[in-house]
Amino acid sequence: MILETLTVGFIATNCYIVASDKSKRGMIIDPGAESRTILKRIESLDISVALIVVTHSHFDHIGAVKTLKEATGAKFAVGEGADAATPGAFVKLVAAMSGGSAKVPEPDLLLRDGDKIDIDDLHFEVLFTPGHSPDEISLYGHGILFSGDTLFNAGIGRTDFPGCSYKQLEYSIKSKLYILPDDTIVYPGHGPQTTIGDEKRGNPFIR
Repeated sequence: MILETLTVGFIATNCYIVASDKSKRGMIIDPGAESRTILKRIESLDISVALIVVTHSHFDHIGAVKTLKEATGAKFAVGEGADAATPGAFVKLVAAMSGGSAKVPEPDLLLRDGDKIDIDDLHFEVLFTPGHSPDEISLYGHGILFSGDTLFNAGIGRTDFPGCSYKQLEYSIKSKLYILPDDTIVYPGHGPQTTIGDEKRGNPFIR
């Protein structure tokens, strides 16, 4: 598997490029900014992007979605969230979170808890992990977890924004993430990687 981390934007968001090393097809996770940088890296890796996934709707995770979708022709996927049945709910949520400044296309796919993302020999399970954001998802497969802003190295996502809940975040982490194998490598939305075991033993926010 090809796995590249690019730290983009002024909030230093981790954007992940994940692809099959056999077919060279894959996905981009959380392209928050710097679309040119991301596109150059995709080109240098000779990767075909089938899917763009954002773990949640905050501006620092979606800023480059529109440009990348137009450039690659990839489908755009988001977590279903609580209000996904309402037409335009995701775009409205983004507008509310960004003060109306962020421009993002309507998603092609709404991902629910337990859904599978299959791209050739890549296989990831969608975990609905709200708390930091009402539409937050994490992706688990191949012994790794993309945790978005749910779980960090010795930290957790903020819960002082509208639509956030510490109790909900705590439940998401304990019921969905801490049950994964201890050697699961965690790739968070910000900061360095960690493991589930390390966070269970030492994360000061969720014990």
